[in-house]
Parts: sequence; structure tokens; C-alpha cells
Amino acid sequence: MVPAASAADCTEALLRELGWQIGATSASTPQVHGGAVCERADLAEARAAGDLRVQLPRQWNEAQRQVFLQTLFDDPATVCAYAFELGEATRRATTQLQDNPGYRFSALQLGWIGFGIGGSRAQGWQGFRSFGRGYQPTASNSAALDAFYNGHVRSECGVGRQVAQLATQRELYGDTAFDAEFSPGELSIGTFLTLHDTDSILLGHHAGTFLADGKAMRTSQRGRQAFVGAPGFIEHVFDKTYVDDINNQAENFVIVDVSAAAAQALREHGGFAHYDRLNRRIWELAKQLPGHSARRFERLLIERDPGLRRALPAAQQAVLAELDALLDDPFYQGFLIYVHPRGIRPVGYHVVRLLDRNPRTPFAFELGLHNLHTTLYRRWIDARLRQCAAGSASHSQPEQR
Repeated sequence: MVPAASAADCTEALLRELGWQIGATSASTPQVHGGAVCERADLAEARAAGDLRVQLPRQWNEAQRQVFLQTLFDDPATVCAYAFELGEATRRATTQLQDNPGYRFSALQLGWIGFGIGGSRAQGWQGFRSFGRGYQPTASNSAALDAFYNGHVRSECGVGRQVAQLATQRELYGDTAFDAEFSPGELSIGTFLTLHDTDSILLGHHAGTFLADGKAMRTSQRGRQAFVGAPGFIEHVFDKTYVDDINNQAENFVIVDVSAAAAQALREHGGFAHYDRLNRRIWELAKQLPGHSARRFERLLIERDPGLRRALPAAQQAVLAELDALLDDPFYQGFLIYVHPRGIRPVGYHVVRLLDRNPRTPFAFELGLHNLHTTLYRRWIDARLRQCAAGSASHSQPEQR
């Protein structure tokens, strides 16, 4: 049996695991240098830059150390260090979701979620709203998520976003802790309106404190890691009378990774509003290019099909060159999102894809409400401390599947 650890030992161990280097000083007050952790690519880069360093007065007793170390969980640098863990969990979750050929898209009129001939219970879920509008796990939470990793399920992209968010928590906690820490109601999936009336940790009664930063003005100033794992959507600007493909009227996403160049571009431009304007310019330019064919703009602007590009009239080559230049912006190339069932792709791909499917309206970006750095962060910290104190911290580590 693993012996239980003291609260002080567990606090210090978790802080060190997150990357803090804890030393001693002859000064009478703590010396803290959190650093620009959210701007780093990973923990190794943060440490190399001298981030996450704290020195505590040598004369402090254990109680004084414990009280102060607890305050470090509220330090923005610690939240950004946790974002490294969150980012890795997001990438594991979304990669497994995109790699499951059995997880497919279902048009809205066919129901939000379909579990196939065997029904939802055969794949670990039970419905609580009609027409596939609400489900929660029936047995273990991890087994229910396996339906989306390995089973045959159909849903539209809004549920795809919810599943990616919940799967990220599974990867962050590991199966044992994920099954123990969350109730079935907290892992509800369905329409967004349905979630508000549940115990959902995403949008329901147990979601706690939200960050509302639709145009990413604050997030862009924090750095690249502040984006990772956050939900959002790409939505038509003009009203629905300008939407030709109702099943592509919006694309719900989870942010998977942000390059240093993309983060710098977002910081310089103050968030998404600048890129909403560029989206409109891209849309205006695309309307000037003649011709119609399936996936035409994808082939022209993403795949850069040489034959299709040469076939453009000489007068349109300048328009094409401007489109290329706009889409080469680091944001369009280095801001990676997961959208069901498209998988993980740069956001520029989706802007171009929507030119083919809804050519009569431009699209805009929006971050969704999320609690990744507030309620869910504190729940993970508290869970890790409890597990450590009980001598079972290893259960919180991601398990190999």
C-alpha cells in the first residue's frame, strides 16, 4: 500500500510537476518569477527561458511555506503551465477522434446524435431528451467516450466540439480518475440549449466561472497556450437567407495548437476582429474569380492545383495572388483547430472550404464561453491533491490505450 502524503508534500510535488523550480533565499520575502509561460512552445522552453522560479525565505517554517505555495496555484504562470498539460490532452483526444472512421457527420434534420442499430445503451450512453438531443453516460465515463474513439456514431459538429472537450478531460485525468471525478450528468452531450439545463461541466449547472472573450482580445494578449483547448465557432455574417448549405452554416471547433507566429499575429492585431475583416476581403476577392466546380476554392487556394490556377484568365491572376498573400498570414496557417468531421486543420482551410459551400456570405470567428482556466483548472488541481494525499497520485496520469 502506498502511504498517504502530507498536504504540504502534495502541494510542492504538484507545483514541481507543473514546472516550478522551488529554491531558498536569504531575503525575508518570497522571490517569484513566473515569466511569460503562455508564450512558450512547451515546458522545456519555459524552463530554458528561466520561467517558473520561486525562492522561499530560509527562515520560514513548514506552515508558512505551505500557505505561500498554495497561492502559487492562482499565479497566471501556473495556469499557463497547466495549459501545457491541457494542450497535450487536447491533441491526444482530437487525434483519436479524427482517426475513428466510424465517427461520422449527421445532417441536422436527421437528429443531433445517432448511435446506430444497437442504440445508445450498447455504446455506453442513455438518452434523456428526445430526437437525440441529450445523452449522458450509463456506466463508466471512459467507456462512453470510447464510443467516439472506436465505435460507430453520427453527430453534427456541435456535438463533435462537446465530445472533443470531454475527451480532453479524459486524457487530462486518465481513465480511473475521469470515471471517479465526474458524474454522468456532468458529461451530458446534446444540443447546446439542452446542456444549460443539466449538470454539464461545459455549459450547465456545474460549469462554474466562465471566460467570455468572443473576439479573443484578452486571450491574444496572454499568449499561444491560453488558446489551446478552448472552444469556438466560425459563423456566417449575413442572415440565413444567404446560407446555401444549412449543414455548413457554422463550424464548431476546439483549438488544438497555435504557432508562435500565429500567436504573435493575434497579439499584434488584438484578436479575431482583424481576421473577420480579412475573411470579408477574401470573400470579396473570391467572388471575382469566374467558374464553378466541386471543391473549386479548396483546390485553387488550399491544394493550389497548378492546372486550375493556370486556367484562370490573365486578368484574374492578380486577384489570385492577393488571395494567396492573405491566406499565407501566420494566423490562417498556424492556428490549428479540430472540427468534426474534418479533423485537425489550419483555420485557413475552413475559411476557404466555406467559400465553396456558402459563397453568398463571409464568415467570422468567435471564441465560445469556457471554464478551462477557472473551474475546470481548480477541479483538476484539487483532484490531483486529493489523489496524492490518498497515496494514489499515479491514477491521475493518462493511461495507455
